[in-house]
This record gives sequence, C-alpha cells and structure tokens, in this order.
Amino acid sequence: MRILLFGASGMVGQGVLRECLLDAGVTEVTSVVRKPMEEPNAKLREIVHENLFDLSAIQGELAGFDACFFCVGVSSVGMKEDEYRRLTYEMTMAVARTLVTLNPQMTFVYVSGAGTDSTEHGKTMWARVKGRTENELLRLPFKAAYMFRPGAIEPMDGIRSKTKIYNLLYQFIRPFVPMFRGRFPKYLTTTRQVGQAMLHVAKVGFARPVLESEDINRV
Repeated sequence: MRILLFGASGMVGQGVLRECLLDAGVTEVTSVVRKPMEEPNAKLREIVHENLFDLSAIQGELAGFDACFFCVGVSSVGMKEDEYRRLTYEMTMAVARTLVTLNPQMTFVYVSGAGTDSTEHGKTMWARVKGRTENELLRLPFKAAYMFRPGAIEPMDGIRSKTKIYNLLYQFIRPFVPMFRGRFPKYLTTTRQVGQAMLHVAKVGFARPVLESEDINRV
C-alpha cells in the first residue's frame, strides 16, 4: 500500500506516520511537508511544498497512491471565521480536488474533530466549517472517504504537540488519564490508535463514513 500523508509534523500526523512506517503492509509513505523533517526511513519520501492551495508544481508526484491521510489542522482560537475557513475548508478542498482527479481509486481520510456540525448551521464557528469540509469531501468521487472525529487525544511514543500550551496541558493531565479513560472511554483516544484506525479503514473500510473516538478505538 502506498500512502500519501499531509500534516506529518503535527501531533496527530506524527502518530499516523509512525504507524504507517511500522505497518508491514505499507510499502511507501510520501509526506508532503513545508519543511524537511529529516526522518530517516527507507519507506519514507518527503516532498517539500509550502503552498497547499496550489499543488500544480508537484502534481506529477501525487498519482498512484492507495490512500491519503490528511492530518493538517489549525486551532480556531482567536481566529476570524473567514481566515479559519480559508485554512480549513478551502485548503483541504484544494488538496482533495487535485487528488481525486489523479487517484480516483484512493481512500481519503480526514482528521476532523468531536463536535463537528454536519448541518453547517450551528452556533459554533469551527464546528460549522469542519462540517462543511466533511460534507464536501464526502461528495467527491473517491473510492471511499472517512471523517475521523477524535475527542481528547493522548500523545504516545514520545510524540509532542507543536503548540507549547498543549504540551503543558498534557503534562498536567497525564496522571489523570487512566481515570478519565475509565469514566469517559467514548471521548479519549491516542495517537497510536488514530494511526492504526486510519490504516484499517484504508485497507478494509468501515460501515460508516464518520468515525467518532469510540469508533476509532474499536477499529
């Protein structure tokens, strides 16, 4: 299986990349990055490209993949809706529309979030934008598309968030994670489980196109 990965430098993307490289069924991972990550692995190839709104310069290198794992995301904190929509909906769709013409038999997996609003009309700005993004992706003629909606994600295997405040938060709550998992198993997953679940749906599919944390963990 050949995997195309976007967002490998983020916390979720790091976990997904790790699981892809460990999986014997994955023969190649091509990671599109803004800056080289210098992660030595015979399976891994990096394409350095800054503008995800326009992939024309690297389009020739984006065909022949079995799955795309799109893990790019930004926080909506302090951001106006127009800018958040541009960096979430518009950028994701620019990538997806390019890939569907090159890889119509591809499975596209998008990292969304718990609480996403599929109606697109709710009061929460980020949830509306994510909902529109999910809906548009599901309309594209990929072989299959899956929307992952994790809630709280525990970083595993030494993985860290690029956001300092998140790392501080994880350090603070880490001692309470076992208790949280016991009381609220539907709302907590790990970077390891997210990566393994993506590989599973890419290989064998899932009964529904939208997976919440509970589905991710079960898969």
